[in-house]
Amino acid sequence: MQIGGIRLGACAALAALAVFGTGLSAPAHAHPVPAAARAVTGVPGTAGSAVPARLTGTDRRTGTDGLAGAVARPVAGRAAPAVTGKAAYLFDAATGTAYFGKQAGRRLPVASLTKVMTAYVVLRQASLDAVVRIDASDVRHARANDATSAGLRAGERLTVRDLLYGVMLPSGADASHALARVYGPGAARFTARMNAAARALGLSLTRYANPDGLPEPGGGYSTAIDQAKLARVALNDPVLRTIASTRRHVVRASKLHRAHTWTNSNKLLGKTPGALGVKTGYTRAAGYCLSFAADRDGHLLIGVVLGESSSDRRFRSADRLLDWAAGQAAGPPDVGAGVARNL
Repeated sequence: MQIGGIRLGACAALAALAVFGTGLSAPAHAHPVPAAARAVTGVPGTAGSAVPARLTGTDRRTGTDGLAGAVARPVAGRAAPAVTGKAAYLFDAATGTAYFGKQAGRRLPVASLTKVMTAYVVLRQASLDAVVRIDASDVRHARANDATSAGLRAGERLTVRDLLYGVMLPSGADASHALARVYGPGAARFTARMNAAARALGLSLTRYANPDGLPEPGGGYSTAIDQAKLARVALNDPVLRTIASTRRHVVRASKLHRAHTWTNSNKLLGKTPGALGVKTGYTRAAGYCLSFAADRDGHLLIGVVLGESSSDRRFRSADRLLDWAAGQAAGPPDVGAGVARNL
């Protein structure tokens, strides 16, 4: 029985951004970010279910994205789908409209959604063609924690690009450990880099305890809102967007490594129209988690479900939320007004 990034049935499963005005250096593979993508800098938190809202920019009192005072605009139409997970959030990255929130600002463990930040931090430092040698400690780390693995063996040498596929598709704790070991150097320093990046990106309710989301005393936490923000950062990076939306990645055998075939644990890919990933996660403490996105008629819909009780239920919730939000986006003009609460 495996956990963590993690398999207990399988863990169902950044970056060229100056999106948040962070000042973080761009990675070597950085591409310019479209102005439309840069324009959306905040996503409001909500307490209820269907709560479309427009962003208001940065809160001058707190320095955070426009959570306080965001204007909610209820949309006429069919009711929002029920979500049984502990927390959920969905917004439109193209317009800044927040369509759904349930305990969206509640601090919760996020399991292997952590690895999105791991990939983001690696790409701030590493060349995609750099070669990393797999150490016995990388393999032991996944095995000792009964975590999902990319099937790596000590002595193999793989590129950073391939290891990122190993991190994101099968949620390999061995691959994430190898990258953290090299680019921390070491897990502790790498985790410090992750937390620094979270602060720079405005993820004020996020704290990482390690590079893979495995449980440990005084472990990490985040919120559905913060993880949705992070998913948007990832999707604005062309390399991470490609990796997150890839259903199957094959690494052919060479003199440096054996063959590997990694299948994406995200069941939305190939089934849900326009699905783009992003990441799955599971631990006993976190439950089944999912960071997801889809391109629907020019609307980039991004959502997060945390703390679902079954693997399939998180995918059903995400699928229904995407269909519902796409209908709202294509529906009649907003009516009414209210205030979205910052949790």
